[in-house]
Amino acid sequence: MPNQLLANYLAAPDGFDEMLDAAQVPRAHWRAMLANLENEAPDMMRQRFETVQRQVRENGVTYSVTADANGQQRPWDLNVLPLILPPDEWSGIEAAVVQRATLLNKILGDVYGKQEMLREGLLPPALIHGHAGFLRPCHGMRHHDEVALHFYAVDLARAPDGRWWVMADRTQAPSGAGYALENRAIIAPTFPDLLRELKVQPLAGFFRTMRDSLVHWGRLCAAKGDSPAPLRGGEMPLIVLLTPGRRTESYYEQAYLARYLGLPLVDGGDLTVRDGVVYHKTLSGLHRVHVVLRRVDDESCDPLELRSSMLGVAGLTQAARRGNVLVANSLGSSLLESGALLGFLPALSRRLLGEPLKMPSVATWWCGEPAALAAVISKLDRLVIKPSFSQLPQFSVFGQDLAGDARDAFIARLRATPNDFVAQELVRLSQAPVWNAGAAPGLQARAIGLRVFACATPNGYVVMPGGLTRVATGPDARVLTMQMGGASKDTWVQARRKVTAHRLHKRSATSEDLVREDTNLSSRVAENLLWFGRHAERCDNIGRLLRVALHFLFNVRFDQRGEEWPIVEALCIWFHLIEAKKAPRRSQALGGMVQSQAGAIYSDPEIEAALLLAVVSPDVPGLARQQQQLHRIAGQLHERFSVDNWRALNRMAQPQPAPGTLPSQSEAMTILDDAAAALMTLAGFALDGMTRDLGWRFMSIGRRLERLQFQSVVLQRALAMDENGNLDWLLELSDSIVTYRARYRAQPEWLPVLDLLLRDETNPRSILFQLDGILGALGKIAQTYGACGEHLLAPLKAELLALDPGADLNYGNAKLSDLLHRIQLASGALSEHLSVQFFSYTDSGQNKDRTS
Repeated sequence: MPNQLLANYLAAPDGFDEMLDAAQVPRAHWRAMLANLENEAPDMMRQRFETVQRQVRENGVTYSVTADANGQQRPWDLNVLPLILPPDEWSGIEAAVVQRATLLNKILGDVYGKQEMLREGLLPPALIHGHAGFLRPCHGMRHHDEVALHFYAVDLARAPDGRWWVMADRTQAPSGAGYALENRAIIAPTFPDLLRELKVQPLAGFFRTMRDSLVHWGRLCAAKGDSPAPLRGGEMPLIVLLTPGRRTESYYEQAYLARYLGLPLVDGGDLTVRDGVVYHKTLSGLHRVHVVLRRVDDESCDPLELRSSMLGVAGLTQAARRGNVLVANSLGSSLLESGALLGFLPALSRRLLGEPLKMPSVATWWCGEPAALAAVISKLDRLVIKPSFSQLPQFSVFGQDLAGDARDAFIARLRATPNDFVAQELVRLSQAPVWNAGAAPGLQARAIGLRVFACATPNGYVVMPGGLTRVATGPDARVLTMQMGGASKDTWVQARRKVTAHRLHKRSATSEDLVREDTNLSSRVAENLLWFGRHAERCDNIGRLLRVALHFLFNVRFDQRGEEWPIVEALCIWFHLIEAKKAPRRSQALGGMVQSQAGAIYSDPEIEAALLLAVVSPDVPGLARQQQQLHRIAGQLHERFSVDNWRALNRMAQPQPAPGTLPSQSEAMTILDDAAAALMTLAGFALDGMTRDLGWRFMSIGRRLERLQFQSVVLQRALAMDENGNLDWLLELSDSIVTYRARYRAQPEWLPVLDLLLRDETNPRSILFQLDGILGALGKIAQTYGACGEHLLAPLKAELLALDPGADLNYGNAKLSDLLHRIQLASGALSEHLSVQFFSYTDSGQNKDRTS
């Protein structure tokens, strides 16, 4: 290996190194990777690193960090080098995780069932009944196939002696599996040959197994005797993924999983419970839900029986008690995440499974036991103290950091409320190589931990052949947490031979199962699609207007602008790109000054500065702010868009300029040109990459409504020009100048220009084209849902077609201007009509970007 790669790699003398053994010799399962690096120029790793970072940005992979001021937009931190695990070692991890998931599932069933472990003294009653996560309304709840823990994750760490230890169990709504899948999707293309050479096990089979299992239990829910509308033949049960909303730190993962598994992503407002049955509220009515794969915390799932919260669904607990819906994981499963349980698991394993734990937990003491409290106080310097229950607002405390009065005060807290604290032995984590792309590129050592995932099936638990490797932020980090800005790695598990994914038997689809329409489109999603279309079109409109206005300022001398410039300026004021300033009207422009139709007077530098700011700053109305709004509304539709769509969206993202800085002329025009190209790409995806279903129609209506309003305003202003006005700017703004020149091969004149922009049904920018598209989409929707506002635009289309080209298509025509004004008002009225007819639903408290 080239020396520069290991120049900054320091193996820990008192810890375990994943890549090097005690003699600093590469371990067998790392040799192929290191040989590959050895035979490449360092520049190749730099290219890989940049490719990975670009993919993360373009795919929009994010994880919000509460400690980061910009946490809501923080890109996912993925290192280019994977963690590699050999098959023998993995088989031991896999067996231990299956055993642990089985054990915790039995404990969960017992605690909410017969409670024999409490009667036998294997679990302290105070630990269960005093736990805020013990949900009494869930006691006695029965589970299909005796499975309450459908999805499980466990955090592992390797001690200096090489043994894996369990640090924590994740049983409520485990996160990270989607990130592990995304990590593999990004890293796999960077090392395609190594993946084959090392026989790395794929991850897709695990997620198929997970979905097939949920389908199995969904069918059991549908087959209950008191359940309405049983499934017909091979009809699939409806599985939804319940999200707390886009403000949660792992929202990207939730949307990614929903898209990958083909599940509707819903929030609490999308669901309702009627007579003990959960329904999805869609435009086509209520659709029964059979399985809720939740990412909402236990106590927030049901505001009726649990805790008042706008995130949950009133009546969900009752529906689950009756067995009419499967909630995965079962309500109340957060109880198992308490670190206080770890010390009791060895005895519980022998009692419930008849065998010892295959992988021990890190040494743990629950301070609620007097002997344990005394032991914790006596060796406080070697322990980390954590809250017993996840609901407690406390942070981990390292005993070695306490001294003097602070130490005494903390011990007093332990003695005062011992039940609230758990102590764990401080384990020195193993380290693995990460690629550092700084000034001195090469390998560096960082502490790592491994989160492994398992899903339940009717035949037992199956473990994902891989997991989420978490990486510490620095060489001396003692705790791994993504919330504090940690990084991640792909996890490669080697196989001895070709692996066949575990699959449940599934009935083949028949002609009766074919679907041609999205019947599960919720009102919320339909509304967001309509507003996505509107925001996308607004980006395009604002970008084109800025480009036209800046072209005048940069390339046309003041004394040669003619009367078209005041029209462009007036449009910039109308769309708030520059601020209207009150000033006395003047009959003429005065040396170096510009007078708008609104009576505002500006100097060229003042206008230029305002427009340049509108290009790059989200703090003022303009392109950057509009792009920000587009991304915000798109974030609520993450599962509806392809990866290619997201790449186009994320390429539009602009770095926010430093305060007080403006782009140069060339930089501004480049930004505007790039934005136009990206928006054309998005429009292409909508045209060729989306099925013409109900959601697409709402998005199309949104785009055409916005274009209709914009073109109506622009043409009204343009009609104020005189006969000799230059119309090139109008054709540029309407993206129709190429068509005009190809047809007429002459300077623009009023009649052909107005005909092209008003009544040409083949021009995608014309008023008639928008009216035809909107009325056509409304007609399709009306076939299912009845009349939906066609009456607002149809008469205006008839008036437009009845215009006499020779008499009406000319500058200053009051009849035409009035018609355009009424079209503008009618398009706004139609938007309100659609909102009332289709989008009136219970607000779940999440932001809906409906800026008008």
